[in-house]
Amino acid sequence: MDFERSETVGEIEVPLALKILVAGGFGAGKTTMVGVLSEIPPLSTEEVLSDVGIGVDDLSGTDRKETTTVAMDFGRITLKDDLVVYLFGTPGQDRFWFLWDELSSGALGAVVLADTRRLTDCFPSVDYFERQGTPFIVAVNCFHSVQAHTVSDIAAALDLDPGVPVVLCDARERSSSRDALVRLVQHVLRLSMAAAN
Repeated sequence: MDFERSETVGEIEVPLALKILVAGGFGAGKTTMVGVLSEIPPLSTEEVLSDVGIGVDDLSGTDRKETTTVAMDFGRITLKDDLVVYLFGTPGQDRFWFLWDELSSGALGAVVLADTRRLTDCFPSVDYFERQGTPFIVAVNCFHSVQAHTVSDIAAALDLDPGVPVVLCDARERSSSRDALVRLVQHVLRLSMAAAN
C-alpha cells in the first residue's frame, strides 16, 4: 500500500484522502464515535425508534437509546494540509446491511465497536470484514464504565484471527476514539509491510 502524501491535479494540490469505517452492532456507539472525532458537524441519518421496530429490533441492553442510524454517519478529520480522513459509520441493524458494500468500497480499514453487554451483535461486522479481506480492529466500548472482560477473553469469544488487535476505548472521549483509529492505521501498515516482504 503506497501512502503518497498528495496528488497534483492541474495546479491544485489534492490531499490524500483515507476512508475508515466505524462498524458494530446496534447501540455500540458508532454515531457517538464519528461525532466526537469529526472536526465538522457530522452528517447523521439518525431516526427516532418507532413502533415499526417492535419485534424487529432487539433493544435489550441499550437502556436509553431512542434513535438509530438508518443509512450512515459521516465525519472528517484533517490531519495535515495534505492528509484527510473520512469516517463512515455503518448502520448496525441487519435490515440496513445492504448499504455496507457501498460504504466499504475503497476503505483503508474498519474499527468494529463492541459492547460487551451485547458482544454477539458485532459478529456480523467481524464476519463481513473477514470475508471482504478488509483490515479491522475491535474496539471494546467501555462507555458503561465497566470492563468485566479482558482483551484476550474478548478476542477468544469473537474467535478472532491471531493478530487482529482488540483495544479498549470510550467512544464518548475524543482521545480514546483517536487512539483506536491510530491502532487501526498501525495494523493496516503492519499488514501492508508483511505483504510486501
